[in-house]
Amino acid sequence: MAHTHLEGQPQPEGHICCPETTTSHPNDPIPSEPKDTPQIQLPPIITDNPADSLNSSATSLNYMSSSNPESPTTPATEPHVDNEIEELKDEGIIAITPEAPEARRFAEQHIPSDPKELKKILGERGENSRLIEKVCCGEGCCKLEALELDPESKDHVPVVVPDNDAFRSLKLKLGPLSLDSKLTRTLELPAEVLSFVPLIDKMTPYESTVQKHPPRFVTPHPPFEVFSAKLHHARELTKAGAEKRTYHFDLDVTDYPEESGTVDFVVGGAIGVCAPNSEEIVNEVFDLLGVPRFIRDKQITIKTTGGRWPTIWGDEMPRELTTTRRELLTWCSDLQSYPPSKPLFRVLAEYATAPNEKKILEYLSSAQGQAAFCDLRTGPHLTITQILNAFPSSQPPLNRLISVLSTLMPRFYSLSQDPMISCQRDGSGYRRIIEMAVTVHETPNWRGGPRKGVGSGFMERIAHKAISATDNGINPLTLDLRVPMFRGLMANPLAREFCMDGPMMLIGSGVGIAPFRGFVHRRLRSDNVTNKVWVVQGIRDSLLDEIYSGDWGVQEDKIKTIVQSRGGQHEYVQDAVRHQADIVWFLLNALDGRIFVCGSAKGMGEGVERAVVDVVIDKGNLNGEEAVAFLEGKKREGVYIAVSLSISWNGGL
Repeated sequence: MAHTHLEGQPQPEGHICCPETTTSHPNDPIPSEPKDTPQIQLPPIITDNPADSLNSSATSLNYMSSSNPESPTTPATEPHVDNEIEELKDEGIIAITPEAPEARRFAEQHIPSDPKELKKILGERGENSRLIEKVCCGEGCCKLEALELDPESKDHVPVVVPDNDAFRSLKLKLGPLSLDSKLTRTLELPAEVLSFVPLIDKMTPYESTVQKHPPRFVTPHPPFEVFSAKLHHARELTKAGAEKRTYHFDLDVTDYPEESGTVDFVVGGAIGVCAPNSEEIVNEVFDLLGVPRFIRDKQITIKTTGGRWPTIWGDEMPRELTTTRRELLTWCSDLQSYPPSKPLFRVLAEYATAPNEKKILEYLSSAQGQAAFCDLRTGPHLTITQILNAFPSSQPPLNRLISVLSTLMPRFYSLSQDPMISCQRDGSGYRRIIEMAVTVHETPNWRGGPRKGVGSGFMERIAHKAISATDNGINPLTLDLRVPMFRGLMANPLAREFCMDGPMMLIGSGVGIAPFRGFVHRRLRSDNVTNKVWVVQGIRDSLLDEIYSGDWGVQEDKIKTIVQSRGGQHEYVQDAVRHQADIVWFLLNALDGRIFVCGSAKGMGEGVERAVVDVVIDKGNLNGEEAVAFLEGKKREGVYIAVSLSISWNGGL
């Protein structure tokens, strides 16, 4: 039974009424196809000249795509960099104030340094602590103990902190810590699970491609190896002055090996990029650990006691492999994406020669230092080089350090075109091209400059080489630039729910709009659906960071709405959703209707979902709970599909 909102009746808490516009009549509950939608004149499809294409794309050479649900799936990858606060600012969820303190990651509130205060929050063991299990970092925040002064010590002298910029950037609060402080429940020294041994057979042929391709044992989806895709073309999509730089890439996958089943590149699909740590960071780690230059590239045999490392998603088992120290640091260990762990601090403490540094590192591994440790994990991102610079007397053996570092994981990027129609003529043959867009993610570096994400930083370095060559009249193909990648086999909702027929609205912010370009390319090849696509693109300023402008293969003003948060009307995508309530309500109830949302889950995603709930409340005459339940049902039916960039698609990092 529908609940009509009577005049004067209070609205659900937080509800924003949809405005009266040409595409929004909130009091009209009948879902009907919009009649004032501009009609698109579909250009003729050229089939005899594959060189004429949508941005270096042409007609298909009978390449068949499939999103076979029976195909294997790629394990989910944890987020590498938490940029949700920045996305919240972009979407207008929180205010942008220059005086505001730097946003914290994971935890918005400071961890109390007094165990009594913490107990007030958590209660007795087994009670309120259950409420925080879902957001717990797993590093024992509830095990905080007070740092007691030694009653036998007559003169309490606080520990002398290291005098360097890296340590000061940590902003550690050590309290009354001294060299005599008693620490309890200090983490035991992690077991040695990795060892380096001399190469038994020095005549064994071994070819290292450390600067271009990962070693063969790095297998993201075994038994298939990482494919070395040749960079065909690269260009910058954003203009000078844009807050974030976004690049477009054309990758040649003509020789990509066949796999089992009908797995292929699909509209809305994703590829995994195995990005290396930069050579500069790798060399700095070597220098800080005192690893001699003459052994960095020398062949060694490594032995592991178990686990998947360094194969990413291989079987858990002991391994014996031939490699080099540089290969391990470049391709197998993440040096900058994950917050520090207690095992890391415990290993550093074991090998610290300065008593003050050793005490501080042990403190961070103990129950008394839990608050300071949590501050490090939830504060600004730390890198391995920053921590090693902060404690210069600690130079653990490389195998011990690598043992407590996280595995360097692939970064996933959505395809930004229809892979069925993207080919390039090469003499008498054709080259198959896939396209993607990458936004460079930057955070402040402790040295004062920017720190780029592993994946986006790698792709920008590749782009700069290609763009520089083009500017100097050199064909970038002659540089033989390569991108290690593999076809994403994860259950991508964009690829799974894409439908060749039926109306759809595509809502994206920033680089989240990229996969929808491929949706439009595919749908424009079907005459009966050319006038049933609506695109809402959220950007900061259309003069600086509107990506793929004029590159959708259609009269964009007929299907696309640009929403600017910094320029123009100062609105956000959720505002456009309310302005187009009639279309949204029609799509939620239409046969084969789809609403796709791609952007940050905490910023744009939540804002759009709230706007859709508002539409359902007004158009369906439902209360708040009924509207939420209605939308949840549409999610289960595959009508409303929201994908977050925080799972390492297009967000780069």
